[in-house]
Amino acid sequence: MSRSLSADFSTQAALQGLVVALVGYASSAAIVIAGLKAVGASTGQIASGLLLLGLAKGVAAVGLSLASRMPISVAWTTPGLALLAATGAVSGGFAAAVGAFIVTGLLIVLTGTWPLLGRLVAAIPKPIASAMLAGVLLKLCLAPFVAMKTMPLAALAILVTWLVMNRFARLYAVPAAVLVTLTIIALTDGEGLAGLAFTLPAALWVTPVFTLEAMINIALPLYIVTMASQNITGLAVLATFDYRPDPKLALAVTGGLSAVTAPFGAPTINLAAITAALCAGPDAHADPARRYVAAIVSGVGYMLLAVLAAVAAEFVTRSSPILIEAAAGLALIAAFGGAMLGAVQAEESRLPALITFLVTASGFALWGIGAAFWGLVIGCAVAAFERATRR
Repeated sequence: MSRSLSADFSTQAALQGLVVALVGYASSAAIVIAGLKAVGASTGQIASGLLLLGLAKGVAAVGLSLASRMPISVAWTTPGLALLAATGAVSGGFAAAVGAFIVTGLLIVLTGTWPLLGRLVAAIPKPIASAMLAGVLLKLCLAPFVAMKTMPLAALAILVTWLVMNRFARLYAVPAAVLVTLTIIALTDGEGLAGLAFTLPAALWVTPVFTLEAMINIALPLYIVTMASQNITGLAVLATFDYRPDPKLALAVTGGLSAVTAPFGAPTINLAAITAALCAGPDAHADPARRYVAAIVSGVGYMLLAVLAAVAAEFVTRSSPILIEAAAGLALIAAFGGAMLGAVQAEESRLPALITFLVTASGFALWGIGAAFWGLVIGCAVAAFERATRR
């Protein structure tokens, strides 16, 4: 029989949970804002989305960890938000994107309850799914180096900070780069600070619109990226520490909360991958049975950080986008590297994966359908052709 939360509580686990919340928020909030802004969200809608994301992540992490007594970390879909930034606005504006968010959440719930859908996702060759993700991330990962053309000293300061911290304190590399970015903006960009004051975020309702273009360009790629690079990876990370939570419950909770919060501008939440290791590893506690406390505290931390949503959205959207994109790009380099490795590691699937990557990165669009979808379709077609001809 499991002990009570008060008996399992430890200062070590609580501090680790706070670190997870702070690092998770600081390292990728700029990506959330960039993704929502790209699909047409206003500053108020971005703040609303950040608020509901923080609350949804907190509720899911606390609920799942308490129910299972396992350190189940929850995050927003950072690769999915990079996808939004690369996709841009669709017909119907932000309301259509919200409709796509709802469908994505429902698809995640359905994956847990309908095994066939889960098998279909698993049937997508991993190198091709990784290549699609790499193609989506490429543009943002280039941003730090593109910024050197227009703001060389500022971009170089951000890059050097990231490189040095990555060498000596990797966990804090991205937050440190973000801090330097915000400091530079505060010192040099008067527009970004004019009239800025702390305000509590408000939940703003967005009546969803469901369009075929948004389903193909946003909902389907967002679902695939979230499942392949976040949920499946998150479960695998937990398994390496001998934690095996019920995937049906985890998908039902994260997908259901995503669908419920989407009308307030919040994209998808999912099982965490990187922060899952921070909560599930020995740094959280020597006793594996007590590490779930770290995930609970991280969830509480996300809910507390949600009050900063309005200030973060206002500051970032009113500041120079070049440096914000540079900081966001540095946060995604590790994910890009992992995706590229997964894409080209197996020689027999390298060509279809490279074609998927190139089509996705090219920005190719046809009939109003974006590059991520076509990269997936063309890559799978080439893979199927190669398999058939080999036989």
